[in-house]
Amino acid sequence: QVQLVESGGGLVQAGGSLRLSCAASGRSFSNYAMGWFRQAPGKEREFVAAISWSGGNTYYADSVKGRFTISRDNAKNTVYLQMNSLKPEDTAVYYCAANGRLRGWPSRTGSMYDYWGQGTQVTVSS
Repeated sequence: QVQLVESGGGLVQAGGSLRLSCAASGRSFSNYAMGWFRQAPGKEREFVAAISWSGGNTYYADSVKGRFTISRDNAKNTVYLQMNSLKPEDTAVYYCAANGRLRGWPSRTGSMYDYWGQGTQVTVSS
């Protein structure tokens, strides 16, 4: 029902920046809380950031707080993850996700999201 298409991943040196984008289909995008998650090789998927349906509330994992910024442009059906001061430990496949509950509250738990993007690789070299 909802398709999420990611872009912006790539290879960057430690200390550099990347901006990930996730474009969503569907007229209800503006009513969905959105999140970013990541999964490194051999590790479990972990929460990165989340944003409320209105964009007025944001939440971050402690590991990225102060370095990453989540935002959204509902007019463009797009959510962003600006990543600054990247570290090698940020290397992972990054996924965007949508909570299918209309105007639901953003969650740090992946199981609370109903739709997922295909993932985009972010590699940070030391």
